Order: sequence, then structure tokens, then C-alpha cells
Amino acid sequence: MASPAADDYLKTIYHHTEWQDEQITPSQLAANLSLAPSSVTEMVQKLAAQGLVSHRLYGPIALTAAGERRAAAIIRRHRLIETWLVREFDYAWDEVHDEAEVLEHALSDRLLAGIDELLGHPVVDPHGDAIPDADGHVHRPAFVLLGDAEPGHRGRVLRVSDRDPQVLRAMQDAGLHIGVEVEVGAPGVVHVDGATRPVPTGAADAVWLTA
Repeated sequence: MASPAADDYLKTIYHHTEWQDEQITPSQLAANLSLAPSSVTEMVQKLAAQGLVSHRLYGPIALTAAGERRAAAIIRRHRLIETWLVREFDYAWDEVHDEAEVLEHALSDRLLAGIDELLGHPVVDPHGDAIPDADGHVHRPAFVLLGDAEPGHRGRVLRVSDRDPQVLRAMQDAGLHIGVEVEVGAPGVVHVDGATRPVPTGAADAVWLTA
């Protein structure tokens, strides 16, 4: 079942456990996809019949090994395209998600391989998300959510969620780019290069630091 709709389900399930361990529930999946629970139930049953997800009635949903490979392949396409748009076409990091959503279903494997070669085989996208390799493998260093980091914690900005473009723009304006070294201060502030800066609204739950 290779279709944009099925791929969106697999990507959403993959994303949910990428930076935390709790499996996604049917209601969470429906909310993330902005779909009716009945529609989600029907598609999950189809994906389960294809061996792409495992699910028991009223329980959480998990990708099977085959489902994870398929999800990783689509996410690889999406994140390579985002990186390509930022590096080669000067897109801002808050502008690339919707474009990549369209292009990930349109580019051939040959063109995608050419983009990967052109970019020097990047391992993270503009938001710090790991780009799976051709075999679906990723490497993520140990991390901590900014909102969970204790005062005094020092680390690099590892990843910023691309779910809210407004948070991305606020991070950009605050100079909190991927790779920037920060020290967590009192609630709501971080220290960067000796300067104290407020944490943008919504960033505490959308920014990950190296542990």
C-alpha cells in the first residue's frame, strides 16, 4: 500500500516516537492528522493487514519492521528535500515543510540520489532532525527537552520541532540556531555567549538540547 495517505500515517507514527518513547494512541493519531477517529481506525486496519503496523483494539499503534523501513524512506525523502530547499534555494527553515510535503511524492529515486550527492550526504535536516540513511538507519546523540533541562545544563541546540512555524521564526530572531551552545538559566531564560535571552513562547516543548 504505497499511497500518500498511507505514507502520512506511517510518518506520523514514526515522528511520535522519534524523540520520546510513548507509542501513539488512535486518538492522538487522529488529532495529529486532523481526521475523524473512524477514518483513522479504517486506515490503521488496512495498514495492519499489510503488515506495516501492529495494533490491538483500543491500544497504541506501533510500526512493524516493514512499516518502519517504509516510514524512514519517506522521511529521508522529506528531510533531504527540506535541506535542498534551504541550501540551494535560500528557503527559510520555517518555509520548507509544506513544499517538501508535496515534493516528497513527486521526485524520482534517481533525482533524490542526485540531491543527496549534491548536498554531500547530510545527516540532519535544517531543523536538526536526523535524515535516515538509505537503509533507514539514523544516529541521534543523547538529548533532553529544553523544558526538562535543569538550570545550569549546558548543551547545543540539537533539534527544533517544525510543527509551529511561529516558534521557528522566534528561534531564528533570538539567534538560537541548530548547533548554538546554550546554558539553561532561571525558568524562561537561557544564556548564549554571555548574554541572557528569553526562551521564545512555545520553545520549551519544541527544542531539544544535547544531554
